Amino acid sequence: MSLARLLISAGIIFVAAGVLVAVGLRLPFRLGQLPGDFVWRGKNSAFYFPLTTCLLLSGLLSLIFWLLGRRG
Repeated sequence: MSLARLLISAGIIFVAAGVLVAVGLRLPFRLGQLPGDFVWRGKNSAFYFPLTTCLLLSGLLSLIFWLLGRRG
């Protein structure tokens, strides 16, 4: 893969992430607060594990990269 194509791909990913952050507040669900995202709170600490969010983003990114791989 040429450097130009890599930079263009990285730019598209950053733009998509920016749009997701900007539009994310208007979605009917909140990433990071989905059912299956675990939060354990102690007296002086908290542990947060966004399992469902990670699976959702992984599936979405896998689909995007699979579609991009078919075109190139």
